[in-house]
Amino acid sequence: MKIEKRWIISFIMISVVCTIGAFWPTVTENSYVLSEFGTTDHIVPADVAWMLTSSCLVLIMTPGLSFFYGGMVGKKNVISTMLQSFICLGVVTLLWVTVAFSLAFGDPVGFGSGDHFYSFFGNPTTFAFMDYVGVLPHKQLASTIPFMLFALFQMKFAIICPAIITGSFAERVRFISYLVFISLFTIFIYAPLCHAVWYPTGVLGSYFGVKDFAGGTVVHMSSGFAALAGVIVLGKRKNSQHIPTNIPFVLLGTGMLWFGWFGFNAGSALAANGTAAMAFATTTTSSAAAMLTWIFFDRMNGRKVSALGACIGAVVGLVAITPAAGYISVPESMFFGFITALVSNTAVNCKYSKRFDDTLDVFACHGVGGIMGMILTAIFAHGENASLLHGGWNVFGHHMMALVLVSIFTFFGAYFLFKVTNFIIPLRVSEESEHIGLDLSQHDESLDPKAQPITEPHYG
Repeated sequence: MKIEKRWIISFIMISVVCTIGAFWPTVTENSYVLSEFGTTDHIVPADVAWMLTSSCLVLIMTPGLSFFYGGMVGKKNVISTMLQSFICLGVVTLLWVTVAFSLAFGDPVGFGSGDHFYSFFGNPTTFAFMDYVGVLPHKQLASTIPFMLFALFQMKFAIICPAIITGSFAERVRFISYLVFISLFTIFIYAPLCHAVWYPTGVLGSYFGVKDFAGGTVVHMSSGFAALAGVIVLGKRKNSQHIPTNIPFVLLGTGMLWFGWFGFNAGSALAANGTAAMAFATTTTSSAAAMLTWIFFDRMNGRKVSALGACIGAVVGLVAITPAAGYISVPESMFFGFITALVSNTAVNCKYSKRFDDTLDVFACHGVGGIMGMILTAIFAHGENASLLHGGWNVFGHHMMALVLVSIFTFFGAYFLFKVTNFIIPLRVSEESEHIGLDLSQHDESLDPKAQPITEPHYG
């Protein structure tokens, strides 16, 4: 059987990275770096317990997303769609350990000085292969938990972000090309955006004052705009109409996402405290309001109440509350879910959106939901100079400027990375492979036990 060079190169790359790990020196001394850390006396056991739990909760969201997406696609593409989410657990984990965590939270690289220093990304060598990432707490980033736990918690966010994108180009993307793209996306878009928003000197957080409690901007806007770029680059499917294969899968995935989102949002308090409790409450209230709004609004527009609509509405409410979860009250979270469900539902069903073959409406749900969450956070977030209602138009204006910059960076950045990927390895499968379905043509697996495997290599 002939093995293509791209797979040989892929195997060599993973072999080299893992072998380097075997001989990578354990770094224990560096006065400059270690000065950033506290001692084990600063660790709060309750915070550690909650953050370990939250990390597990966020991790389960990626399998949840695979069920959520897998139940929506046609029966010939269920396994491939689910695998595209699952594979992020492998690819992004190794990227995060080797370089991406440093790009997101390493020594800042930017401009200015003193209190007016603003950074765009971290030095990729600061925490390469988890150098200096151990049991000591970091004074600025995570002062009451081991820095390793902070790194792992943030890794789960990095894993699910590219997985969200997969719903937009489902049923037509070549698997190996997808692996190339998510690697480029994690390094060149997600990690720098994460630094710009969440690092203490990050330009979006420190200069523009962007409030993003748990990733509405970092995760959902970036994945939403990347999804839109992917739809444009890959083009429409040959048959853009399909019947969802397994609605119970969608219900199961929604339940796993909702469950995991408590770690996503409440865990972002980085402590077992009142802020975490408030984020926990606002998360579930927003989702409940959005779910009911979605199905009632569907009925008002002549569409039947559906399990699929209820699930999509619930997820939209979770997306909307993410940037504001720890900054607003429970009654305000109801409004977040309500208004975002109306806007997102309209985006999903408007005629203009049908011009783009966004298979699972990723942009209309995650992109639009992230935008709405950022706008609403800029209006309602509590705290001095935190939002329009608590700081005035200048604060709100800075948020809107940041929104435009993030939209431009994530859309055009992803568009460029899709083009680069397509130049390296064509993104789209052949017509024959698309007709056969990606389960068989890409993986020789099928939900149908009677389906015949493709005995000859078929790389589509």
